[in-house]
Amino acid sequence: RIKIKLRKKQYGREREEVKLLGTWYSPVVARAKIALRLKSVDYDYFEEDLFGSKSELLLKSNPVHKKVPVLIHNNKPILESLNIVEYIDETWNASGPSILPSYPHDRSQARFWSAFVDDKWFPTLIATTITKSENAKAKGMEEVGEWLLLLEDAFISISKGERFFGGEVIGFMDICLGSFLVILKAREKLKGENILDKSKTPSLCKWANEFLADDTVKNVVPEIDRVVKFMREFEAETQTRA
Repeated sequence: RIKIKLRKKQYGREREEVKLLGTWYSPVVARAKIALRLKSVDYDYFEEDLFGSKSELLLKSNPVHKKVPVLIHNNKPILESLNIVEYIDETWNASGPSILPSYPHDRSQARFWSAFVDDKWFPTLIATTITKSENAKAKGMEEVGEWLLLLEDAFISISKGERFFGGEVIGFMDICLGSFLVILKAREKLKGENILDKSKTPSLCKWANEFLADDTVKNVVPEIDRVVKFMREFEAETQTRA
């Protein structure tokens, strides 16, 4: 259990109990950490062992999926990473910048592209890591590259020339896609790949550097080298079991 103290003021609220259940390497847990930091919310962090014995608190809080992240606010669990980000944004709306755009159309765009990242782009990237078929891997990486071109166009349209999808501050879509950057960079380093290609997606590459360099982000996401080590050990263990 780790106490994360960020808030200087309570904004008129009674003392709240906020807990986050997660794993250090999980990109979707990083989403909740980034949102909590943006809103300056103090919380207790509990590291879970998903490969060993899951805690009673996790099993009780998320009996359906038994997965992280789980945010527990005054003994009430909130599940699923982007749902948690929206909850944090709405609950602590008086603190920090708004995470979701204020205009309905902009919100719909942020949700659409976030769903695209979670339902299409990232699962395909993961599938190319798992598959043993070189043909399937090549086809998957081709799709990953094509969809990055779509995300490049989306960034240009949504950001309107500013640093982030959310403008001058990190927003919903930044958190969604940006949470996968450490894994992306770690894979590039481990496999010698060039997934984010500056010659093809220059705006996304610049955005990625800006996002990872932001104080809100770099203080909560894991170091790339640590993730490389974790991925190497995980792959070795998986091959041993196969």
